Amino acid sequence: MNDPASERSPDRLTVLVAARDEESRIGRTVEGLRAQFPEATIVVADDGSRDATAERAEEAGARVIKLPRRGKGQALTLAERQLEPGPLLLCDADLRGDLRQLVESEAELTIAAFAARVGGGLGLAKSAARSMIRLRCGLAPREPLSGQRHLTARARSTVFPLAMGFGVETRMTIDAVRAGLEVEELELELEHRATGRDLRGFAHRGRQLADLLLACGPQAVNYRGLRLPLVGAAVGLAVPAVGPVAAIGLADDLWSGPERGFRAHLTSGPTTGTLKLVGIPLYALAKTRSPSAALLVGLAANAVNQLDTRPGRALKAFGLGALLLGTAPRKAVAAAVLIAPYDLKEMAMLGDAGSNALGAVLGFSSVELLTGRSRWGAIGALSLLTLIGERRSLGSVIESTPALRALDRLGRQA
Repeated sequence: MNDPASERSPDRLTVLVAARDEESRIGRTVEGLRAQFPEATIVVADDGSRDATAERAEEAGARVIKLPRRGKGQALTLAERQLEPGPLLLCDADLRGDLRQLVESEAELTIAAFAARVGGGLGLAKSAARSMIRLRCGLAPREPLSGQRHLTARARSTVFPLAMGFGVETRMTIDAVRAGLEVEELELELEHRATGRDLRGFAHRGRQLADLLLACGPQAVNYRGLRLPLVGAAVGLAVPAVGPVAAIGLADDLWSGPERGFRAHLTSGPTTGTLKLVGIPLYALAKTRSPSAALLVGLAANAVNQLDTRPGRALKAFGLGALLLGTAPRKAVAAAVLIAPYDLKEMAMLGDAGSNALGAVLGFSSVELLTGRSRWGAIGALSLLTLIGERRSLGSVIESTPALRALDRLGRQA
C-alpha cells in the first residue's frame, strides 16, 4: 500500500497559522483559508492555548499541532518541522481577507501590506523594525511586522528555524534579503484584531519591541533546534574585568566550526576555539602576572563553558561555584539572575560569550582566595573535569546521576 504522504506533490501549499487563546476567531480564520485554498493543508500551531483554540480549529477542518507555550517564532519553528516540504503560507490567527494574491506572486518571499490601518499604537515597534531591517540588509519595507507571508520552498529552507517570539517577521525579512532572495510586498484588503492604546496594548508592543531588537542581534541554534538570541555578552558589559573573555567567546559564537573539545581544536588548525584556548589564559596572565592564576582562570572558563549544553546548566554551575567560594562580583551575580529565567525558558542563550565570562569570574575570584597548594588543588580538580569532558560528555554524567539530574532539570521546560 502506498503512503499518501509520499505521493504528496512538492508544490502543494501548506498554510501554517500560529495561535494562542484564539477560540473566538480561529474557526472563522480556518474556514476562510479553506475556502481560498481548497487544495492546501491548513495547520494550526497551538502555542499553549488555555482555551478551546485547538478544538475550534479542528472543528473548522484544520490539523492542529499542540505545543507548550513558547512564543510565536518557536511555535512556527516546531510546527514547520512536522510539515511536508514545499511552499508555505504563514497567517495570523485573527486574519480576515483574501491571501490568494500572495501565493500567486513569483517572488520567493511575498509579504502582505495592509491597505488600511486600523487601531494600533504610536508606531514605535513598526518604526524600529523598519529601521533594523534597513540597517541589517538595506531594505525599507512598508509592513515589516506583517505575519501574512508566502515562502517558496527555497525561502522556507533559508529562513527556518525562525527567530524567537515577535521578532520572527523582522529577522525573516533580514535573512531572506541577505540570502539574495527576491522579496516583494503586496497591498491587500485585510483586517485583523488591532491592539488598542491601553495598558494591555502597550505591554504587547513593548514585548514586540524587545523581541525584534533581540532578533536582530547575534543568534544561535540550541540543542532542540530552536533559534535564540545570544545574550551572554551582557556579562562582559556588567563586569568589564571579564569583557575580553566575553568578546573571545562571542567570536566563537559567531564564527565557530563543528570542532568540539581540546583535541578537535588543536588538530584542526586555527579556529575560534583555539583562540579561546590560548586567548583566555593569556589575558588572565596579563592581568594577574601569575602562570598558575592564568591556568586556573582558563580552566574555570572552560569548565562552565563545557556545561552550557542545556538551558540553565551553566548558570546553575556558576551559582554553585559562587556559593562555594563565598564571593563573586555583585554585578556578575545580578547579570546571571536576570538572564536565568530567559535561559531556562529557552527564550535566550548564554552562548560561549556568557559561559566563558561567568567561568572567568569564578576563576578570578578563586585566584584571590586560593594560594599555594589550595590553588594547585583547584587546578587539578578542574583539569580532571576537563579530561572527563574530553572523554565523556559532562551532560551524560549529569543525566546518569539522580541528584545532579534533578537539579539540572529544575526550572527547565519539558
